[in-house]
Amino acid sequence: MDQELQRLGELFPELAGELVGLLRAEGEDELASSVPFLRVREWCSCDEDSCQSFYTAPPPEGAYGPGHRCVSLMPEKAMVVLDVVDGQIRFIEILGGAPLS
Repeated sequence: MDQELQRLGELFPELAGELVGLLRAEGEDELASSVPFLRVREWCSCDEDSCQSFYTAPPPEGAYGPGHRCVSLMPEKAMVVLDVVDGQIRFIEILGGAPLS
């Protein structure tokens, strides 16, 4: 199934590059290295107009649970929060900013 899903670095190269830079600036080198290879699995289904968030792994049933942490990145254009579980980015929350294209 992974072969059918587009990589973040191919689909949104500018976003991927920005996330890599922000993560490296935060000392999150392992997460930064994974960004171009993340696959966009499913878009957020909320009704928030400014939401451009998506899952890079199957959505959880309920909360993520043990091994979960959030990494907040505040670029000038939008608020970005990454849900990280056991060292892997599972959800990229993007609120505001220019529409992804």
